[in-house]
Amino acid sequence: MKRVALIGMPNVGKSTLFNRLTGSHVKAGNWPGITVDLYSAKLLLGADIVELVDLPGVYDLRGHTEDQAVVSTFIARNRVDLMLVVINASQIERQLRLVSSLAPLGVPLVLILNMADEAAALGIRIECEKLSSRMGMPVCMVSAKRGHGLEQLRTLIRTSLQEPLQPPRADIDERALDAAAHACVFVPAQATHAQTEKLDRVLLHPWLGLPIFFGVMFLLFEAIFWVGKPIQDAMSWFFDTLRNVALVPLASGLPEMVRGLLFDGLYSGLATVASFVPLIILFFLCMALVEDTGYLSRAAFLMDALMSKFGMDGRSFVMILMGFGCNVPALMGTRVMRSRGLRLLTMLVIPLSLCSARLQVFLFFIAALFPTRTAPLVLFSLYLMSIAAAMLTSLVFKRRFSNNDALVLEMPPYRLPTLSQVILRGWHEVMHFLRRATRFIVAGVVLVWVLTHFPIGAAPASAQTWAGQLGAFLNPVLSPLGIDPQLTIALIFGFVAKEIVIGSLAVIYARDGGALLSALADHINWIQAYSFMLFTLIYTPCLSTIATIRTEAKNRAYTVFAVVWPLALAWVVSFVFYQTAISI
Repeated sequence: MKRVALIGMPNVGKSTLFNRLTGSHVKAGNWPGITVDLYSAKLLLGADIVELVDLPGVYDLRGHTEDQAVVSTFIARNRVDLMLVVINASQIERQLRLVSSLAPLGVPLVLILNMADEAAALGIRIECEKLSSRMGMPVCMVSAKRGHGLEQLRTLIRTSLQEPLQPPRADIDERALDAAAHACVFVPAQATHAQTEKLDRVLLHPWLGLPIFFGVMFLLFEAIFWVGKPIQDAMSWFFDTLRNVALVPLASGLPEMVRGLLFDGLYSGLATVASFVPLIILFFLCMALVEDTGYLSRAAFLMDALMSKFGMDGRSFVMILMGFGCNVPALMGTRVMRSRGLRLLTMLVIPLSLCSARLQVFLFFIAALFPTRTAPLVLFSLYLMSIAAAMLTSLVFKRRFSNNDALVLEMPPYRLPTLSQVILRGWHEVMHFLRRATRFIVAGVVLVWVLTHFPIGAAPASAQTWAGQLGAFLNPVLSPLGIDPQLTIALIFGFVAKEIVIGSLAVIYARDGGALLSALADHINWIQAYSFMLFTLIYTPCLSTIATIRTEAKNRAYTVFAVVWPLALAWVVSFVFYQTAISI
């Protein structure tokens, strides 16, 4: 089976093109000689199956960054039959220099001019056949965003593999590429992203930029709750009705212990999590929309000057934002940082990001303890606390992990993503979340049920059960935070995976859906709930995150430190909040 590699500079739409070509048939694999998981997929081109590999975005291969080393090592240790070089058609004169650094690799190249629709809107005209002749390689214009030119590209890939191309001249230089671009690309004198420039004058304003950004994020959360809460309530009603009307009568003949495990354990935990899936879906869809417009790159630019005061830079802020989805890929994304000090400091603060697993817990507690009109503000405050905890951590340890790496950041023009793009991005994120969550939740809720129902003879979830004994043992440490033994058990299982927290509460209270919301609201007040959420936000990351930190840092002592520090910080923050709140 032949292998095709996809490469390009950052922000050229390479990932969008990869998703367009592969659909949902994507997997991550570890390749010989490198430690990075690269995405790959099988493509059916005519009668042949081709493997497409998505390589990291690089500006050239002549530097010493880790992403450049990944590409060079991948080509050196893995056979590549064809390389697709993706560049922005509206920035062709500048981006063609990537070809000169790829030519010495000796791999046949196909030049893909993406964002053809943007180039046309700017009045840019490209003579593809002439450019292909001047450069000695096939050239294809596409718009991955709108799906234009993809069939032509598939045909070109197939013919290029059937009739192997000659690699480009190894000595091709930037002067020759500039000459080819000058002869084949015609750019109007007034070609400019005028709308982008107008928006940037406001959104990148030195004083207004950050308030506008945080305002946009707050409105985003407002929209998520306004649309999602009624759907979540309907899902809870559905699962409650399904259990009481259909499932319980069907299982009436089973032993009591089995029925308890099925309904108070598995069903309660999974149904509670499932009822919050609509909110999770809306969150990922909205975040995909914000990211694909190019606004997150502006956030990195806006935060760079501020981040430098804390020993980091705009890239660190982007990784922290990525951690809002999942800490694990954000930790892996720090590989683009050449300074080890910057990388270790960024890795230390990423687990403080309010990831999607924590989001699920917070949505549940907010829905149970806070009215709809204040719910967005509560969630927004937790995001602010997440950023504040990250800033405090970086401020404390910036001298220990010093940064000597300069930031290079390119601003893409604002783009309005297509509906299919947003749905595809959101779908991939949600499915990844559900696959990971389901695996941990099933194991977690069963274990919680065992701890809350054994030893035999003890009243379920009572102080005599194993769970009650464990909660009582830790109560002196967590009671000053307003966290009772039942919530303590949920925190312990949250160490394995934050997705288990809600499922464990469903088992502990022997309720699910709306009934669990009511039980929780009767059991604790809003001060205890917010203190619990603060602790959950900051304390020890999940096992997957810890394993990733150990792999990326390659230092056991650093990994231990990355576990102990947030645990101590979480206790102090929750203690200060709870003791202050109850004394007012």
